[in-house]
Amino acid sequence: MKYKTQKVAYWFFAVCMLLFSLQIIYGFIMGFARIGMDNLHEIIPFNAARATHTNLLVMWLLAGFMGSAYYIVPEETESEIPSIKLAYLQLIALVLVGVTSIIGFHFNWWEGRKFLEIPRPLDFLVVVDVLLFIYLIGMTIWKSPKKTTTAMVLFFGLLCAALLYLPGMIPTDNQTVDSYFRWWVVHLWVEGVWELIMGAILSYLLIKLTGVDREVIEKWLYVIVGFTFLSGILGTGHHYYYIGTPKYWLMIGGVFSALEPLAFLGMAVYAIAMMRKGGKPQDNKTAMAWTLGCSVMSFVGAGFLGFAHTLPQVNMWTHGTLVTAMHGHLAFWGAYAMLILGIITYAMPILTGRKLQDSKLNSFAFWSSNIGMIAMTVAFAIAGIAQVYLERKIGMDFLAVQKEIEVHFVGLILAACLFSAGIFAFVWNFIKFGMPIKNN
Repeated sequence: MKYKTQKVAYWFFAVCMLLFSLQIIYGFIMGFARIGMDNLHEIIPFNAARATHTNLLVMWLLAGFMGSAYYIVPEETESEIPSIKLAYLQLIALVLVGVTSIIGFHFNWWEGRKFLEIPRPLDFLVVVDVLLFIYLIGMTIWKSPKKTTTAMVLFFGLLCAALLYLPGMIPTDNQTVDSYFRWWVVHLWVEGVWELIMGAILSYLLIKLTGVDREVIEKWLYVIVGFTFLSGILGTGHHYYYIGTPKYWLMIGGVFSALEPLAFLGMAVYAIAMMRKGGKPQDNKTAMAWTLGCSVMSFVGAGFLGFAHTLPQVNMWTHGTLVTAMHGHLAFWGAYAMLILGIITYAMPILTGRKLQDSKLNSFAFWSSNIGMIAMTVAFAIAGIAQVYLERKIGMDFLAVQKEIEVHFVGLILAACLFSAGIFAFVWNFIKFGMPIKNN
């Protein structure tokens, strides 16, 4: 650990592990409810479990991105963060907002807007917290004479993510207008500026793990940024098909959604090409596995499966079904979750001085979680296709269809057990690393 402020990242990563574990627990609550074992309904109704599950995902990924920035930016700029105390304050504030939100969901204190459920007063606290984070990262880069492409793309990705949270706070009484701006946040995060963050972290990991010249890797980063803005911005239109917006969004959304896989394909080709170019001896094979896995799985989950059901002719049948859950689970896992687990695997030996990155436990975590997630995706796909046929084509009642597809959720739960075994192995390995070393 070259810079003492990098150890702030450890605590963000620790929060990631806690929130991710909690998200999995709520996933199981929903899975068992889907097969009729809804014994916790009086305490945790399905809608509260779903809101908690999805918002925990957003929270732990944001904590991971912030931790990554606190680790990467000092090294890229060769300077310390202005105030380590403010960084810890920012983390505490983020956790308090998250905990308050989750408790609120269980008492029906929320806005009821998917992915943006947190109550309006907490929205303002989120804005203040993120502004503090942007200030700390921005001032580190501003005051440093060294400004790398990787650091700048990471910073602007984080800055744009903060700015794009604001459209979701626009007050409106119109459902269509509300949905229109809500997708500015949700879509332009996950298929827009988060891809910039993803590209920057991938760039950093590939530079460190492969030994390939920075100039070569960062040229690829420009290509990824170009693909992202080419497709991601107007690709938002595939969310506008059936919410009351003008019909021209059918064409715009269809065309640019078809281009979205290009950005993820570029990332996959980029990572594999850099790995082959690299001649550096590997002392962290597991971090490399997460990095390459991220690039490939994001193409499959976010790129291919996203394209498979966002064309208007297909989406008119699959919209709002479990086919969306199929795409969503593998997309978030491949594009962002694996990336965070990759940077944690890379950083922990350096932060703690303990070489546990390539342990059997960590290797098991990689393979078990990935095989489990692929199996979950298949289960969601089978259930979703059955739902589309029975509900949308034959016209069966929604609840009757849910009863018919219960058996697929048994398979989903079994797959989730395998996935969870991998994640909890990763968490246990994280704990075994211990605390960061002292850096004076």
